[in-house]
Amino acid sequence: MGTALRTDHYELTMVNAALRDGTADRYCVFEVFARRLPPGRRYGVVAGTGRLIEMVLDYRFDPEEIDFLRGAGVVDADTAAWLSRYRFTGDIDGYAEGELFFPGSPILTVSGSFAECVVLETLILSVLNHDSAVAAAAARMVTAARGRTLIEMGSRRTHEEAAIAAARAAYLAGFTSTSNLAAGRRYGIPTAGTAAHAFTLLHDDESAAFASQVAALGKGTTLLVDTYDISEGIRRAIAVAGPGLRAVRIDSGDLAVLAQQSRALLDSLGAVDTKIIVSGDLDEHAIAALAAEPVDAYGVGTAVVTGSGAPAADLIYKLVEVDGRPVVKRSTHKATVGGRKTAVRRHKPTGTATEEVVVAQGTPEPAPHDRPLQRPYLRRGEPVGDPVTLADARERVRAGLVAIPWEGLKLSAGDPAIPVTIVGGRP
Repeated sequence: MGTALRTDHYELTMVNAALRDGTADRYCVFEVFARRLPPGRRYGVVAGTGRLIEMVLDYRFDPEEIDFLRGAGVVDADTAAWLSRYRFTGDIDGYAEGELFFPGSPILTVSGSFAECVVLETLILSVLNHDSAVAAAAARMVTAARGRTLIEMGSRRTHEEAAIAAARAAYLAGFTSTSNLAAGRRYGIPTAGTAAHAFTLLHDDESAAFASQVAALGKGTTLLVDTYDISEGIRRAIAVAGPGLRAVRIDSGDLAVLAQQSRALLDSLGAVDTKIIVSGDLDEHAIAALAAEPVDAYGVGTAVVTGSGAPAADLIYKLVEVDGRPVVKRSTHKATVGGRKTAVRRHKPTGTATEEVVVAQGTPEPAPHDRPLQRPYLRRGEPVGDPVTLADARERVRAGLVAIPWEGLKLSAGDPAIPVTIVGGRP
């Protein structure tokens, strides 16, 4: 199945009604933003834009999909004919992938006819909410790891397609590699993995399992040493592979204590360069708690692929302008600011970010050290500007985390790392 039916029923009933009453072709501007960040978060990370643009370019309704919609009574004949010709011909602008965002940041702007823009709402939000949530969690883990290696290994803890997207988002945010081979092939992400407990249990004893693995993969492999007794496992690992073994992995227990004991034991056996990798229900808080321990790398699964307690980035897609006229939603607690927004990030001469300025129906007054945040992605439905690359996005996340005030990197709850000032528009 293609991407066209990855939408909600009411998107097409709105198109159906708008085609009937003549409003479908009115020129509209929709924006994606967050009213607030998920609890405990001080910044968000834009992720998924590269995937999304490819999906928008391929967004088509094939005959079988249209037959389904007609048979289910979702659309009438005129709407079905319109869908059969659908191709997005509008404009998309947005924050570069890997950019940090805050409440009110206009991270994506979609312009065109009402019908062609509204039909993309669910697809846009499902991609950006998922990928940005994973990237924000991953970025917090990268900060907590303090330069140590992070391996994403959460494929078995989420939907099979979400696993690939999550691996991409985690790598974008600074993870070193993924266990997911589909992500490796699709996005060029380095992959990593050696053996699970099942491989040890398959053999008659632990030494036989280690010998088999070393024979196949060499001493540059990682041996999982906690199937039975960890200390004995380490002794057997070094006895089989020698002190040149690359790494051992511990997947359970009190990791802080076990890391200390394992480091001491490895050193006593002459394996002073053998690394210690830990895994097992890690999140950013657990990683931070291990900062002073002799751990060289972390394997993270469930927490990263589920956004570490925030599985969606709380992004919304709202109509802000119709035929050049600002429109606003005034309902209590869900008000919007009308008009197309332009955003810049302000910095001190040292490069520290101080404020994000968002202007409705205009541009911010220039100030020294401003950095524009939006870039064009599509014009009249065609790609423009530089292509989105993971390498660029990774560097953008790294630079963004360096630029925000140090308080913004705390894992505890608090205000957004920098304030957002919205100028103009009608709340």
